[in-house]
Amino acid sequence: MSKGQCHCGAIRYELQGDPKWIALCHCGDCRRHAGAPVVGWGAYPEGALKLTQGSPKVYRSSENGRRHFCADCGTGLFYYNAVNLPGIADVQIATLDDPSSVRPQFHVQAAERIAWMENAHELPAFARYPSPG
Repeated sequence: MSKGQCHCGAIRYELQGDPKWIALCHCGDCRRHAGAPVVGWGAYPEGALKLTQGSPKVYRSSENGRRHFCADCGTGLFYYNAVNLPGIADVQIATLDDPSSVRPQFHVQAAERIAWMENAHELPAFARYPSPG
């Protein structure tokens, strides 16, 4: 079983079993909703997701898409689309208590990827922040 929560802890959830897949999404909708260049999603059967605390606010982000997020802190949590992903609860894997317990398997919506994300892994990396100046 995996557990997760929003940033402020008002919403907590549990996931039973393994995801069908884990993907990194580059679509414009995900980027704008998360304020991030890419969003990691775990596709779980709808019945695998159980809220254990709180209730997310639901936002109709497209004709068929429904994004669930914490109304207190704004953390994006779940995505449902009965047309494109029937029976799937897409869970933002960065909200898991242990996000390293799952590993992305592929990229989706790469046609909408921000151009500089293609080589982002080549940028210098710092353990925290670079030295000022």
